[in-house]
Amino acid sequence: MTGLKEKYEKEVIPAMMKKFGYKSVMAVPRLEKVVLNTGFGKLITAKSGDDHRKTLEAIVGDMSSIAGQRAMLTRAKQSIAGFKLREGTPIGAKVTLRGAKIYGFLERLIHVVLPRSRDFRGLPLSNVDERGNLAIGIREHIFFPEVSPEKARDIFGLQVTVTTTAKTKEEGLELFRLLGFPIKHD
Repeated sequence: MTGLKEKYEKEVIPAMMKKFGYKSVMAVPRLEKVVLNTGFGKLITAKSGDDHRKTLEAIVGDMSSIAGQRAMLTRAKQSIAGFKLREGTPIGAKVTLRGAKIYGFLERLIHVVLPRSRDFRGLPLSNVDERGNLAIGIREHIFFPEVSPEKARDIFGLQVTVTTTAKTKEEGLELFRLLGFPIKHD
């Protein structure tokens, strides 16, 4: 069992039950899934042929190593001439983590990646939505220890969305604070 999962079971559940008065352990909000998402945008529009393919493979490879699970390409649903975009063209990559993989990834995110980011002073309260889910934007994927900055072909940003079973923003915020997320106090 990972450290974060153990912390959730031994510390977070009792604290949440006490604070919110849940009658059952099953009523306590839990982590449902973590979605990592990136868009290629300007990285691939200027490239063509073999260079285009190598860039796509590099980005999908980096996303896969960050998540510990194969990344999936997302494709354009419709053509948009203004963006020089054709239907079916790869425009991004995403990975959905569930179960035990969530805890390992979040542990690395909290203790390694966020402290490594430049000028990081905590996550703003506005990153937690009304349903208790957390959205984090990471400017450079090279903050992850799995990616070697020297070998990175292109530097791209990614979005990490942590989905919970919380019903309100207050429950979600408390869950993230107890799990050790560096959330700013306003």
